[in-house]
Amino acid sequence: MNNPAPPSPETPGQITGAAGLGRRERMLLAALAAVLALGLFLLRGGLQPAAPLQQLARQSLDLPVALSDGRPTLVEFYADWCEACQAMAPAMETIARQHHEQLDVVLLNVDNPRWQPEIDRYDVNGIPQLELFDASGSAVGRALGARSAPELEALSSALIASTPLPDLAGLARQSSLSASPAGNAAAATAAMAGPRSHG
Repeated sequence: MNNPAPPSPETPGQITGAAGLGRRERMLLAALAAVLALGLFLLRGGLQPAAPLQQLARQSLDLPVALSDGRPTLVEFYADWCEACQAMAPAMETIARQHHEQLDVVLLNVDNPRWQPEIDRYDVNGIPQLELFDASGSAVGRALGARSAPELEALSSALIASTPLPDLAGLARQSSLSASPAGNAAAATAAMAGPRSHG
């Protein structure tokens, strides 16, 4: 009588096959997790370069260094939420790149408490506000409001060449004369409005 053979224990090949299937499932789950993590990374901004304002601000010299290095300086007071500042950013980036050996471009964010002394010192009451300095670090002008690329280039060229600033609306030239009492009262009134007060 032939009795059926009792079931044999699993052979090593069968054990490896079952373990291989588990390993494949784990690898598939790991790959899926990596794809999901990459998707989440890309949705949150991923490898997009920082906005021009942020890039310029990070690359800026400290203001005291810029004002003492023998090059003229263009300072922009800005905020990330300011549409006019954002619109000017590509032109500012171009100015900084094209004239990096001749001109310092410094960006100071009015929302950063670190710059409050500079905001107070330069009476920033609206943005964008440009402060213009000659190569010796002396203030030569102030420009309020958005500036086009040609206007920024004209201002930069005048600073580099040490020539008079161009005639532009909203541009005030600095004078070495002391302010009149009426001017001091106007400055005090303007200082009461902060750079974030313009909606």
